Amino acid sequence: MTTSKCIEPVTVAIAEGAFLMGGERANERPIHRVWVDAFALAQYPVTRREYALFVEDTGHPPAIFWNDPRFAHPDQPVVGPSWFDAVAYCRWLSTATGKAYRLPTEAEREKAARGGRAASTYPWGDELPAEHRGGREQPVDPVGTEGPNGYGLYDMAAGVHEWCADFYAADYYAASPDRNPQGPDNGQRRAARGGSWRHEIRFARCAARSSLAPDKQFSDFGFRCALTLA
Repeated sequence: MTTSKCIEPVTVAIAEGAFLMGGERANERPIHRVWVDAFALAQYPVTRREYALFVEDTGHPPAIFWNDPRFAHPDQPVVGPSWFDAVAYCRWLSTATGKAYRLPTEAEREKAARGGRAASTYPWGDELPAEHRGGREQPVDPVGTEGPNGYGLYDMAAGVHEWCADFYAADYYAASPDRNPQGPDNGQRRAARGGSWRHEIRFARCAARSSLAPDKQFSDFGFRCALTLA
């Protein structure tokens, strides 16, 4: 296999520091102070164009919905990868670049979504935009449609749910460590963050948590890569 075909994502470095993680819904409580070490996050979710190179280079099966014309634009986020597919992509990208690409943790993803706005409901503030409705037949927009937030990241609240590294537990925050939480040690589901083009309200709050069994493949699930900084 050659590894020269990848498109390395443009990433944004997120400085180390603490933030208040969580919200008012049951699985977001308690709101708690979390320290996250410095890391970098891709500006955009992985696109179909990028994922196609991974499939071509490795022979990995294409994501489900690959032949659905609603999701065929190369600049749309790839839809339908399982958590395992997303991890495989990150490993391939790491091999291709010699860098430590991976999925972000829930804490990293929430800190990045907030964009430095400590208490805002959404990456831009507290109010939904006028056109906030989604729908099951509306195709997902190309990446870069929503944003940038205060860190220069796009689509942190809209587009597709993005897989995170962590196992998911609704009550995890009650026992979460205050430095670099990695999620529960085990579980049946993996965490995800971000909005969904299929939802009635297509924008997600910064604190909103999603989850799914890691082998599932839905048309409003994708991912973006994080990068460990030495």
